[in-house]
Amino acid sequence: MPAETHDETTAHRARQIVDQMMAHDAFSQWLGIEVLEVAPGRAVVRMTVRPEMLNGFAVAHGGIAFALADSALAFASNTCGLVTMTLESSVFFATPVRAGDVLTATAEEVSAGNRVALYDVVVTRADGTRVAFVRGTVYRTKQAHA
Repeated sequence: MPAETHDETTAHRARQIVDQMMAHDAFSQWLGIEVLEVAPGRAVVRMTVRPEMLNGFAVAHGGIAFALADSALAFASNTCGLVTMTLESSVFFATPVRAGDVLTATAEEVSAGNRVALYDVVVTRADGTRVAFVRGTVYRTKQAHA
């Protein structure tokens, strides 16, 4: 049996980190997030918007799409192997989200230094409509994931 390549080992470790994070992330679990894909510097997650997530206008509270994107950002940025936290993020809501919508957030690393990295997250509906865009800056601590 051939030995794992460096890329396979890195991808496997990234998935382990995200699985461990998700196992302890009560909020992402409450949202109903499913982790679809993990790779170094990348994460794809999905959830379905529930009626209790709607505001008084019968559209999803903006915090719902942002929270999904924030979880994707957290998962993607921690794949580097160091405990990483968001310093700042901004969101643009492109179109309303409603109960029953299945949302997917794709977070990807744009740029990274030793301690600070930049990520873009795109949130889409199942039909491919882009509903939100998030840009986040993260700080990588010196603490390695266990």
